[in-house]
Amino acid sequence: MKEVNWLGDLVISLPALRAIRHAWPHAHLAVLVKRELASFFDGDASIDEVIPYSVARGIGGVGDRWRIVAGLRSRRFDLAILFPNSFESALWATMAGVPRRAGFATDARGALLTLKGTPRHGAISGHQEHYWLAMVDATLGVAGDADDFAIAPHQPSLDAVRAWLGARRRSPDAPLVAVAPAAAYGPAKEWPPEHYARLIDLMAERHGAESMLVGAAAERAKCERVAALSSAGAIVAAGETSIGELIAMLAIAGRFIGNDSGAMHLAGALGIPTAAIFGSTDPNRTGPMGSRTRVLWRHLECSPCLARTCRFGHYNCLREIGPEEAAGALAALGAFA
Repeated sequence: MKEVNWLGDLVISLPALRAIRHAWPHAHLAVLVKRELASFFDGDASIDEVIPYSVARGIGGVGDRWRIVAGLRSRRFDLAILFPNSFESALWATMAGVPRRAGFATDARGALLTLKGTPRHGAISGHQEHYWLAMVDATLGVAGDADDFAIAPHQPSLDAVRAWLGARRRSPDAPLVAVAPAAAYGPAKEWPPEHYARLIDLMAERHGAESMLVGAAAERAKCERVAALSSAGAIVAAGETSIGELIAMLAIAGRFIGNDSGAMHLAGALGIPTAAIFGSTDPNRTGPMGSRTRVLWRHLECSPCLARTCRFGHYNCLREIGPEEAAGALAALGAFA
């Protein structure tokens, strides 16, 4: 059993997950994952079972937690590999009676782990994928390949997305660019909407490209604002897809530009030209993986601050990256060749 929590985490943890599969090719490998992320594993033959869960806020969450524990207990797992550093993830596995529980001894959970380790300096300072590879190595003696992260869309999702786009594209033969103008973390990760609008217009003028704005349902209003600011306009796809369908949508587009976000990680893992715009976060730690990626980042004196909002109020780390630079970065990756 393996547990992960966020879309970006799912992608970055893939090398460690695949190391586990290679170590135990005949084991029953299940993934405990938030319900809204479960379709990430659609069509993944290396996973035997996906266990989706959700926890309501307030008193309702108590019952949800008990159901999670009961579900795990009923499956009689031999080993739980805890990717999240949370105390609660270790508590669930302990209460479910999983005899072996592996993870880093963080968040005061060391007593709940039977196979535990401490992050080495390189795992903390380098890219996040090495953190999880170090965890499975330190706790299970399992080595993995940091380059083993490629993903592919599931055919039913491709069919659904092609039909959805077929009803909305103005120029079906034009290059299609997936653009992610929002980020769940906060405004310190979001390039200005007017920059995105100008970028969309530049790509339309130079390459005849049609843009498609992707994101979660909660990000739809931001995407609609960008589309309204752009002269060329854009398809607003935010909130229209599952994660599995978002993977298919990015694969069909074949090129991506956007903020540090889950969609960015998916694009990099798909191997499509991916230009990533970073603000308060550190691309050396959480940048997109893959050889067809490029990061746009202003390493100012105050960055990376890792804050949700700019304490100075200027967001210069983002504003100083211009639309011309962003358009050029994506073109330099061969996105319009």
